[in-house]
Amino acid sequence: MTEQTDYVPPRVWTWDKESGGRFANINRPIAGPTHDKALPIGKHPLQLYSLGTPNGVKVTVMLEELLAAGHSGAEYDAWLIRIHEGDQFSSGFVAANPNSKIPALVDRSGADPIRVFESGAILIYLAEKFGAFLPTEPAQRAETLSWLMWQMGSAPFLGGGFGHFYAYAPSKMEYPINRYAMEVKRQMDVLDRQLAENEYIAGSAYSIADMAIWPWYGALAKGLVYDAGEFLSVQDYRNVQRWTDQIASRPAVKRGRMVNRVMGDPASQLHERHDASDFDLRTQDKVQAEQPAE
Repeated sequence: MTEQTDYVPPRVWTWDKESGGRFANINRPIAGPTHDKALPIGKHPLQLYSLGTPNGVKVTVMLEELLAAGHSGAEYDAWLIRIHEGDQFSSGFVAANPNSKIPALVDRSGADPIRVFESGAILIYLAEKFGAFLPTEPAQRAETLSWLMWQMGSAPFLGGGFGHFYAYAPSKMEYPINRYAMEVKRQMDVLDRQLAENEYIAGSAYSIADMAIWPWYGALAKGLVYDAGEFLSVQDYRNVQRWTDQIASRPAVKRGRMVNRVMGDPASQLHERHDASDFDLRTQDKVQAEQPAE
């Protein structure tokens, strides 16, 4: 690890725009829009504005699972929000989510549009709207919501904590990497012990708890986030590995992972989703093939 000199905080913090590391160009200490731009609106009642990060994947998996279960009212338009380019700071997006984070959902099925932001809130909203993937029996419902909230509270230690200092910070620092690696491994052990006794996260039924946890911790289990699989010895969490593979094999999950994805194999990227046929006709490899050569 690189040696670090002790940092002495000033009496009053001021923003140094150049000290933000990889994401300095989009991070700022104030909220609100930076530019005027309306959000596009498609043909379906549900309008999703997102990116294929773990938080975005939660919602596209949920929508695809609802459609696979026969809930035709869950048809949706998924619009790409390029957060590295600052799309989340447009006036339209801030109106949908004042926190300027993906994903944001606008339900236009009623007389007045309903905005829903924060991925966990979107999962609950959709589960209650369609009566699916969230048990109604009190004990099972409580267990499912408890694990959903576990993910909401735990993932920042994985992403903003471990991921930032291990992969994105301008320099490697031993203390924060060790601190957050310890916490992430503890979280994986929590999951591994739960999955040793249950097929799914909240029990015997697949639920929004699985949809919330899998994009983060399933990807970690396969070494797909921060290139940290070996560092964290993820192969040791055998029950998490079993569950990860089980969820990944679901057709709706495979589709959900493609939506708003901008990295990896172009054949696995569906930048926008407006119809079920887009998975066959509008993946990025096909879009690129349609473009004239320069």
